[in-house]
Amino acid sequence: MVLRGGGCGNVASLPDLAYRTEAYQQHGESVSSSTAEKRLVDLKAEFPWLKDVSSVILQQTLRDQKSAFDNFFNPKLRARYPRFKRKGGRQSIRLTKAAFRYREGEITLAKSKVPLPIRWSRPLPCEPSSITISQDRAGRYFISCLCEFAPNALPITPRMVGIDLGLTDLFITSDGAKSGNSHHLKRYEAKLAYLQRRLAKKRKGSNNRNKLRRKVARLHVKIADSRRDAIHKATRTLINENQVLCIESLNITGMVKNRHLAKAISDAGWGEFVRQLEYKAAWAGRQVVKVNQWFPSSKLCHGCGHKVDKLPLSQRHWHCKGCGEPIDRDINAAKNIRTAGLAGLACGATGAGAAA
Repeated sequence: MVLRGGGCGNVASLPDLAYRTEAYQQHGESVSSSTAEKRLVDLKAEFPWLKDVSSVILQQTLRDQKSAFDNFFNPKLRARYPRFKRKGGRQSIRLTKAAFRYREGEITLAKSKVPLPIRWSRPLPCEPSSITISQDRAGRYFISCLCEFAPNALPITPRMVGIDLGLTDLFITSDGAKSGNSHHLKRYEAKLAYLQRRLAKKRKGSNNRNKLRRKVARLHVKIADSRRDAIHKATRTLINENQVLCIESLNITGMVKNRHLAKAISDAGWGEFVRQLEYKAAWAGRQVVKVNQWFPSSKLCHGCGHKVDKLPLSQRHWHCKGCGEPIDRDINAAKNIRTAGLAGLACGATGAGAAA
């Protein structure tokens, strides 16, 4: 049932998207949402198997398509034109309460009498208002439930920390702690390259190519899951132990344009690290303060404030000419970020430009 639901939701969007595109390109007409919903009747007559699942799935697909077009025509969002679903890509369907039943920890889809075999990661806080069933490229199924919950704030602690993100170590704190970096992609890079070379030699459309594509996809999700798990554990520890977390706001999109560091930066997952810190801090009653990315945290001596003119990325240690103290570049940067973040917080500036 899950497979047919995923396929039906995506296939229904394909003719409608093509219909909208052709209507505009050939006749200059814009297809309204009501017209698109009326076409479902014709589609069900043409494809009888569309009736095997709840109509809510098809209607939700049209609503999602309408949102995609609204985003495309909104100049502020700069969204791309809606694209067709790929058969080998991620598949998903979204269902509202009319299309499923939740009872005693079990979810049953409409037009099905058998509950979904779900292995729950955690108990639900309440009855879900909608669910999303998805299948990734590795063939794994997931179900996401939309529920309302009230997060519990953690007890207030006097600890405040500065965090510097790096490549040798994922993060360095102002307390002198270095996290290390597992380099998840680098660990499996040789195996991934081997499988991708074999995949490139397979004939397109063959079963052997599809089997090997699944192997490559499974290795990719293994790398992504390992990285995500490590970041979750690190951010949870930081949130639990500190009341205020000062971190530098980085232009990661611009930094990955450096072809020498792009792979290492992407493998580190800086963007996901910051995202998790922010939402976990909001749930726990903590505060994340962002320091301006142009603040010279590495070049300033945290003891006397002396600033060096040049500091190459390869130079990890240096001696301050002002006070003569040996400086660890990363720990020094974390301490300066903490000082600048707390200063900005005292002045009432808590955004990305907390310190300049």
